[in-house]
Amino acid sequence: MRAILLTSFALTAFALNSILCRMALGPGEADAAGFSAVRLLSGAAMLAALLAANGKPRSLTSDGNWLSGLFLFAYVICFSFAYLG
Repeated sequence: MRAILLTSFALTAFALNSILCRMALGPGEADAAGFSAVRLLSGAAMLAALLAANGKPRSLTSDGNWLSGLFLFAYVICFSFAYLG
């Protein structure tokens, strides 16, 4: 039962994210590149805040995976431009 509730919550969150992205990228609101930058920077800030709250300081250069970062960037750019169409 817990798995069903968590899955439902995740799917609802994804749907709401899609609606908010479409609203943010509406005519005259924001351009796709700027919106993508805001999404990536706010996500990085949130991860940094969670790490700080968890008491696990990490260096920005420690054990990163550039391929994962590249795919995240491609995902954000593709979806931001797709919301315009």
